[in-house]
Amino acid sequence: MKDQVLPFEKPVVELKQKIAELKKFTSDSDIDLSSEIQKLEDRLEKLVEEVYGNMQPWDRVQMARHPQRPTTLDYIQEIFEDFIELHGDRLYGDDEAIVAGVAKYKGTPITVIGHQRGKDTKENIRRNFGMPHPEGYRKALRLMKQADKFKRPIICFIDTKGAYPGKAAEERGQSEAIARNLKEMAGLKVPIICIVIGEGGSGGALALGVGDRIHMLENSTYSVISPEGAAALLWKDSNLAQKAAETMKITSYDLKELNIIDEIIPELKGGAHRNIKEQAKNIDKVLHASLQELISLSSEELLEKRWEKYKNIGKYTTLSS
Repeated sequence: MKDQVLPFEKPVVELKQKIAELKKFTSDSDIDLSSEIQKLEDRLEKLVEEVYGNMQPWDRVQMARHPQRPTTLDYIQEIFEDFIELHGDRLYGDDEAIVAGVAKYKGTPITVIGHQRGKDTKENIRRNFGMPHPEGYRKALRLMKQADKFKRPIICFIDTKGAYPGKAAEERGQSEAIARNLKEMAGLKVPIICIVIGEGGSGGALALGVGDRIHMLENSTYSVISPEGAAALLWKDSNLAQKAAETMKITSYDLKELNIIDEIIPELKGGAHRNIKEQAKNIDKVLHASLQELISLSSEELLEKRWEKYKNIGKYTTLSS
């Protein structure tokens, strides 16, 4: 698949192409351009640092939506062993926008659940572009309760624009399914680690996001509404999405500063899609440290610390009468 170039990346790509052209010209002729090529490569190194080291919120939104960005199944393949996918909510059907199953992580049985979008148009249609129906969330909750019963830690990968807002989803209880997940996850007696790997959109993301640890990939986003939706509500113009993204505090750095997430997982220069194996190693490092910390706690300690975590999110002022 040809690499998709985001608008802010164009200067880097153009310089890389120029270097490649000079190298080809040198190899095809007797003219030595090695000094010029070296200068351009030095310039490229600085440009990469400048472009990817100073990304704006809208740049990160675009990166989180990159069509080649690794998905839940990509990370499952790289990080876990013996994954067995389980299907269905035992009420209505199976929702392929949610993948869930049991696996082993460094020898420890775990339950892994995540949003799953497609890699092409055909798969995106099959997986509803990663936007779950109620049966997807009920499938996730069924496996969470199973994990609770058998004392298996739960790992959730979050990557969705939001829960599917269609009529059929509402008829089958979309809001109730999300609300039930929030309630039930708050009381599970096993460690829960949530990792935002792409877009974390609205209640559709939060339905897998009540955990003891919440981590985000560096170029992922987590918000109550998309920038386009916020712009349409605030200024009646979805084309002002970039302006909305700059004010909404939706990047990993914003949310870390607000103490909503626990840790930012570094990404490779140019995004996680540049090297899935290396990005999986970055996730694995943080995941392993978090899990080792959490499995040492008793069920009572887990619940108490989870309660304290969410109670302390946000700031408020008490007015005396």
